[in-house]
Amino acid sequence: MKAAVVGGGVIGGGWAARFLLNGWDVSVFDPGPDAERKINEVVANARRSLPGLYETALPAEGKLTFVNELPAAVRDADWIQESVPERLDLKHRVLGEIQTHAPDDALIGSSTSGFKPSELNQVNAGPRRARAFVAHPFNPVYLLPLVELVGQTTTVARASGILTSIGMKPLVVRKEIDAHIADRLLEAVWREALWLIKDDIATTEEIDNAIRFGFGLRWAQMGLFETYRIAGGEAGMAHFIEQFGPCLTWPWTKLMDVPELTDELVQKIANQSDHQSGHRSIRELERIRDDNLVAMMRALKWREWGAGVLLNEHDARLRSERVTSEKKPIRTVDRVIPVDWTDYNGHMNESRYGQVFSDAADSIMAMIGADEAYIASGLSYFTVDTHTRFLNECHAGDTVHVDTTVLEGAGKKLKLFHDMKRGDDTVATCEQLLIHVSLETRRSCEPGPTVSAKLAPLVVEGTS
Repeated sequence: MKAAVVGGGVIGGGWAARFLLNGWDVSVFDPGPDAERKINEVVANARRSLPGLYETALPAEGKLTFVNELPAAVRDADWIQESVPERLDLKHRVLGEIQTHAPDDALIGSSTSGFKPSELNQVNAGPRRARAFVAHPFNPVYLLPLVELVGQTTTVARASGILTSIGMKPLVVRKEIDAHIADRLLEAVWREALWLIKDDIATTEEIDNAIRFGFGLRWAQMGLFETYRIAGGEAGMAHFIEQFGPCLTWPWTKLMDVPELTDELVQKIANQSDHQSGHRSIRELERIRDDNLVAMMRALKWREWGAGVLLNEHDARLRSERVTSEKKPIRTVDRVIPVDWTDYNGHMNESRYGQVFSDAADSIMAMIGADEAYIASGLSYFTVDTHTRFLNECHAGDTVHVDTTVLEGAGKKLKLFHDMKRGDDTVATCEQLLIHVSLETRRSCEPGPTVSAKLAPLVVEGTS
């Protein structure tokens, strides 16, 4: 599959990274003299952060190509993403050229944050039908999953399937409206923030602190309405609205009275923002942001909540697409070490080696049918003994795999040897003994006949 990105700014670079790291070939057209450097820097940041969201390795990276002419970028693309600046005349010109040279069945998305499809498609597409739709993402595109989709029903349905396959969350907007959904909400907060700064009530940093240390964390995992529903207590949303609904008539905000963005106010905001974080480079701030997002979203994975549900679903999809080798030893883990697995020494904590080896054992259990359904029936394997040797350090971003040898699989015993490697170098090994148990009695028992039958061929002769 091939994606074409037209416009290589922050959003275009993020789209390129999202597709590229999910196995798509990507062709980029941007006439700017620094476009290639900027996109390569964005892709480099994506390489160090996106794989850390998942417990399964992403597909082999696609091929990234920079071209000098727009037709060369789009002529054989399956998905074309227009990400030029928010000027309707420019978008009309670019979309017209895209639709002249694109394949008839190519999907043509626009990253516009404000324009509607009916406005985008007021364009001379020659003999072809103008068919652009809104695919509005959020920065950084390679990490944040939300994409607002606005357009013709069948086109949006096709787009939703592709976006889901690269780990994103499509939000189909029911009707055309300026600025779609999310930016209208953000605009309300932005307008009020401008007044708070203009009236010297708060600085840019104080406003950011109100969000990132307060309701921003709630919104990250529960959104607006579910948060307020809980605020209503046992009586729920109706009680919340009864309590707080009247405040909508109170003069709490200046939402409909927008301050003029005078040169003075713009400079005031810029000065405060520079004071807040100007001592760090943009790339450094991006890396800090990315590491924080990975850690937050991974935390939600283990809680199976909010964005974590989406990550687990994509993990399961990646695992189902991975080809399992018949060779022995068995490749049981293939992953990147995430940043939140490292400790104060800068390397992976020893407890995380245990996590990797536990995941390897889970892979063997899944192979022999000791899966969720088997456990739900009241049977499982418990680890009773491990012996781990730590031979080398692992750091965030390292790609590692585990090759597992089944040493013994007769009766109640399951004995495994795990070899954890970075490339060809072993970084740790673990010998693990598991005993089959009844979850009802919590005592050892013989495994089911199906599990025993699947386990027997995996045992390597002469190693027990």
